Amino acid sequence: MKFSVISIYLKFINFVAISYSLEAHIHPSLKVFRRRKVLIPIFLGFGVTFYLIMRNFDSEAIRAIQWTWHAWFWMGVTILLVVIRHLAYMYRIRLLTGNLLSWRRSFDVISLWEFASSVTPSVVGGSAVAVYIVNKEGVSPGRSAAIVLVTTFLDELFYVLFVPIVFLIAGAGQIFIQQESYSFFGSKMGITGVFVIGYLLIFVLLSIIVFGVFISPQKFKAILIQIFKIRWLHRWQASAEKAGDDIITTSAEMRNQSFFFWIKAFSATVVSWVARFMVVNCLILIVVPLSDHFLVFARQLVMWVILLVSPTPGSSGVAELIFSVFLGDFIPKGLGHPMAFLWRLITFYPYLLLGAVILPAWLKRVYSNYHFPVKSE
Repeated sequence: MKFSVISIYLKFINFVAISYSLEAHIHPSLKVFRRRKVLIPIFLGFGVTFYLIMRNFDSEAIRAIQWTWHAWFWMGVTILLVVIRHLAYMYRIRLLTGNLLSWRRSFDVISLWEFASSVTPSVVGGSAVAVYIVNKEGVSPGRSAAIVLVTTFLDELFYVLFVPIVFLIAGAGQIFIQQESYSFFGSKMGITGVFVIGYLLIFVLLSIIVFGVFISPQKFKAILIQIFKIRWLHRWQASAEKAGDDIITTSAEMRNQSFFFWIKAFSATVVSWVARFMVVNCLILIVVPLSDHFLVFARQLVMWVILLVSPTPGSSGVAELIFSVFLGDFIPKGLGHPMAFLWRLITFYPYLLLGAVILPAWLKRVYSNYHFPVKSE
């Protein structure tokens, strides 16, 4: 009997769906792992990629790729960078939990966290699910929220600090691509405008976290409660109070950490993000020599803002679409869309498969007394 990659994957997804009742028996946060939510990014990503490749198919360009030892070497480095990124995240979560999690449990947490991020819109992210996952590993609810908030702080800090450095070295004129426009909160604007607004939003978020966690958590909670007393926001006041409590918990957890602790946490963050971006550099080296690695890295910083505000699960469709827009200058004509697919095939789709494999066993471990339903044939 012949099985395609998709059919095998669907069997995994079906196993996940059979293994537990998402809504009635376990936890609402796990609704994001329902089968249809997992299939959406697959169909979006494959659909957009198929359309783009067929519209601009260039058989000569594809046949021109020479799979020599040089190409296979860079493919190996690409996969190694994906592994390094995952290990850096694992190290960071162990550090933030005070080594409460083993390396194996850290692997499960990061894999499921990435899985959740892959099946939720990028603008939403998988943070709510991440809090639940960390909590089920034996970390208290308040501390779990603190850990997830601090990971957000570290990620945003990396971006806010690195963008000015990269722009000073590469030059803004070389980074921005002007021929495209995007809809941002209902308004049409160029890439530069979208980037500036996105960067400012990230900076504001980082400032809020710094004020709430490191300066005055009690005052932050009081301000939050006052804001949500507004008539049309009143329905979320209870959630706002909980968020304020989480900020206070986070502050108590993190304000007394040593300088060396923060150096290690931020270093792991830098390693994970640099490894994420350098994957593209190595993929390009498979097909063509690349002289300006730094500019490719810089373009990805801008591209990431577009992906961050994407309404699709895991930026599916959007990522494949804009890859050639930002990086087409460095890729031979006719290979932009196939390279975009290869990029996502290595960095995105494995987390969908990995999550589907890990989730049933993880649920059985953290719900050791739960009897999972068995589907009759």
